Amino acid sequence: MEKEKWANWTSPVEFLLLGVSDVPRLQVPLFLLSLVIYMVTMFGNILIVVLVLADRHLHTPMYVFLGNFSSVEICYTSTILPRLLASFLTGDETISAQGCKIQFFFFGCFAGTECYLLAAMSYDRYLAICQPLLYASLMNWKVSFQLAVGSWLAGLLMATIVTGLSYKLRFCVPNRIDHFFCDFAPLLELACSDTRMLRLVTFIVCFLDVVFPFVVTLVSYICVIAAILRIPTTMGRQKAFSTCSSHLTMVTVFYGTLIIVYMIPRTASLRQLNKTLSFFYTILTPMVNPLLYSLRNREVKGALGKALRKTVACIESWYCL
Repeated sequence: MEKEKWANWTSPVEFLLLGVSDVPRLQVPLFLLSLVIYMVTMFGNILIVVLVLADRHLHTPMYVFLGNFSSVEICYTSTILPRLLASFLTGDETISAQGCKIQFFFFGCFAGTECYLLAAMSYDRYLAICQPLLYASLMNWKVSFQLAVGSWLAGLLMATIVTGLSYKLRFCVPNRIDHFFCDFAPLLELACSDTRMLRLVTFIVCFLDVVFPFVVTLVSYICVIAAILRIPTTMGRQKAFSTCSSHLTMVTVFYGTLIIVYMIPRTASLRQLNKTLSFFYTILTPMVNPLLYSLRNREVKGALGKALRKTVACIESWYCL
């Protein structure tokens, strides 16, 4: 039915998030898997934030970014997973139209912030490896704090623009969103009003929010890899690469899945693949982040070891009272 025929229809007051409801036998395993992922994600990222705040040795630009990045992952995951867990548990797939737009707003805000933080972290690694003599003056605590705040504000601004324009859309029945959260592309598929202006603005916002940070990140790491390859000794190359390998892994996983998801046409045959990859970059990536940084970062492991020793000492002294 053509969109003009829906012109006099009222937008639905709620949507159905289908998620993986077409596979009923997987509901319980997916609930348990999602619950474990959420608990690990929250514990790991909260632990990193606490370590960065508590250990004065981690009060450096690199860890200012890492603390902010973990904070974003906490918010990012909490935007999607609690509602998904409730859906698995209760079988209620409905979400109000207002709630859907609010979820989309926060998802866009935190996703945009993550892109800018990844760019800021890559710029930090570029200065540390390619401009080591100027690093202390170009990337001090004040500059890193300003870049981190700027990342949050940029994500907030972009999400506000797109979400504000989406309030002008009129949605038609069927009100079924074939996704596990309120993403932009599935919402546009349900719109029966003119979406050309919104698509144009969204294209510009995506360029500023995703493509621009990605280019900054890519150029930074091209320079970093080139500088590492010029180091004459093997041990020197390994030491330099170890300072950015965790971040490079995160960038590859995050942008790799993100680009694939939004480049895949939303045809019926590819929607399951689209949802699977979306699950990967929105839910699994935030869980992997603390594992990468804690297991592959000597300073974080050292701070964790000191925190554990202090905790054990406090517990022992408390029992001795």
